[in-house]
Amino acid sequence: MVYGIAYCVSDYEKSLSKKGFDDSKKLTAEVRSDLLQEICTSDTELHANVGWAVRVMSARDISSGMLRPAGVGAYNLNAQAHDATMNLIDEVLKKGINVKEIFVDTVGTATTYQAKLQRRFPTTKVTVSKKADSLYPSVSVASICAKVTRDFALKESFNLASGGGEVPNTGSGYPGDPKSVAYLKGSMDTLFGWGCETRFSWSTTAELLKKDAEAVDWPDNDDEGNGDIGAFMSTSSAGNDVRYWFGKPATAAEL
Repeated sequence: MVYGIAYCVSDYEKSLSKKGFDDSKKLTAEVRSDLLQEICTSDTELHANVGWAVRVMSARDISSGMLRPAGVGAYNLNAQAHDATMNLIDEVLKKGINVKEIFVDTVGTATTYQAKLQRRFPTTKVTVSKKADSLYPSVSVASICAKVTRDFALKESFNLASGGGEVPNTGSGYPGDPKSVAYLKGSMDTLFGWGCETRFSWSTTAELLKKDAEAVDWPDNDDEGNGDIGAFMSTSSAGNDVRYWFGKPATAAEL
């Protein structure tokens, strides 16, 4: 997953719509790429007026947080998304950018997320809403930057894995996308699942593994009578203590 941020002076935001920025899902990959290319080209109007940044989180990053041991506590996807967004905003503020308003596409409940961001950034006006990239041009810019980065990262990942072979059509990554489901079913190894491009903490992949993968039995060593290794290393009887298997150190009197 890739999270993006974009910023510009408030008077310029209306000009973004005229440049073609809209709900990123309505734009083709080629149009999104061309818009980001223009932002990155030094002698363009967009380059002079728009700043942007992204945070790339691999499937492995996300899964390692969501599948943490019970004693540590799971780091759920919404919390990871919130933290990624807040860290991006922090980086912009650290650069000395005078941020007056923040517009965010919601992750989870909009009112709860907005209150969380408002507490974190009390000197700015925060607005969190559904479909924000179709309502606020600056959010559309951020979404386009994130999607173009995501597409490039996926392409490079598959190129490295396949040695430059054809990049598969993975779809949008949403569980309702038949292209994504077809990719998962067609590329799944029945023992290992998928590569690092796939999030194992996703319910869609978990269901496919449960249904079609090889069943694996993980025996509990305690059931076989093996005790804690720590207890073995520190028995109460000196004769059985591994520290004395090869003799005891000489005392001062013995020397």
